Amino acid sequence: MVEKAGEANMPKKIPHWQPRYTITPAIARFLMEIEAAKAVVEHTPLPPWVENKLREKARVRASHYSTYIEGNRLTFEEAESVIKDEKASVQGREHDAGEVRNYWNALLRVEEWAAQKAPLTEDLIRKLHAAVMKGRRAKPTPYRDGQNVIRDASTGAIVYMPPEAKDVPALMGEMVAWNSQAERENLPVPLIAALVHYQFVTIHPFYDGNGRTARLLATFVLHKGGYGLNGFFSLEEQHARDLKAYYQAIAVHPHHNYYMGRAEADLTPWLEYFLALTARVFIEAKDEALKLAEKRVPAEPEQVRLLDRRARIVFGLFANNETIGAKDVAAALGLSERMARELLREWAGQGWLIPEGHSRKGRRYTLAAIYRQFIGNLSAK
Repeated sequence: MVEKAGEANMPKKIPHWQPRYTITPAIARFLMEIEAAKAVVEHTPLPPWVENKLREKARVRASHYSTYIEGNRLTFEEAESVIKDEKASVQGREHDAGEVRNYWNALLRVEEWAAQKAPLTEDLIRKLHAAVMKGRRAKPTPYRDGQNVIRDASTGAIVYMPPEAKDVPALMGEMVAWNSQAERENLPVPLIAALVHYQFVTIHPFYDGNGRTARLLATFVLHKGGYGLNGFFSLEEQHARDLKAYYQAIAVHPHHNYYMGRAEADLTPWLEYFLALTARVFIEAKDEALKLAEKRVPAEPEQVRLLDRRARIVFGLFANNETIGAKDVAAALGLSERMARELLREWAGQGWLIPEGHSRKGRRYTLAAIYRQFIGNLSAK
């Protein structure tokens, strides 16, 4: 082989990532079950305030269980309390409370990006990781510049050694490029979500927070691709309920070193695990939606029905609150607080919300009298 001048000093290109897998009969069945459950949920009408309750419950479960997987010590009840009240604290577990709040806020950002059909880019991933680790206003996290190793907590043995830091940027670029190609080729969205989850956690591009970010990326792909299921589901909870199965499924090759076979492994077993879990979660969400629909929730009053969908969801918040603010609206709609403040001002201009106080940033709003009379009909109390 004749080597061209300077070729020996050129960096070697990492091959384009093409995941290896087979669409087995089980995978095909899971994809059909997911599709069927999605169709039922989309065609089961529920009042917006009932949807809001289901969405809030799912977000709390996701925030608790995803951080629990990584060793967070808060109970579900403690996690719920620190999410609902920023001033709430759990003595001796302030760091754990911060992790849960960060995940909640990162999940809201994921929903906002998905609603905007934002492309999956490396910049979005770095912003998402920063939100997970440091909060909403953190600067995008740079990729790690050194090696990290995943060890067994009890024995200290190496469980997984990810790619070297010098290879991370190229591998991340390949993953993002593959996602774009998969979208163009109309691959099943749940399958794309599964493979993005796998490849991200395999690359392990950051020193910490890779698992949480991988699970949020899978949620982003599902929501953006039309499989958000109105936000009624939490894959994180199901991963946490059988951690052994989760870890076994993602360890697709017996060797712990990325370069010793992990990069070329057959991902069919991981897909079967992920899609079986997703089908189960979607079916549970479908069953809950049908159960609520059978309760014959009172119809919306005409004045409320004339509001747009987001406004009707926010109207439902008054079932349990005398006043609401930007934070409440942001959480209900999966928006930033800045966008929530803009909506609140717009709705106040329409006359169905009444502003209270003079502070623009922390302003609270109450319902106009003509709408307040309908609150007794809400079923979300």
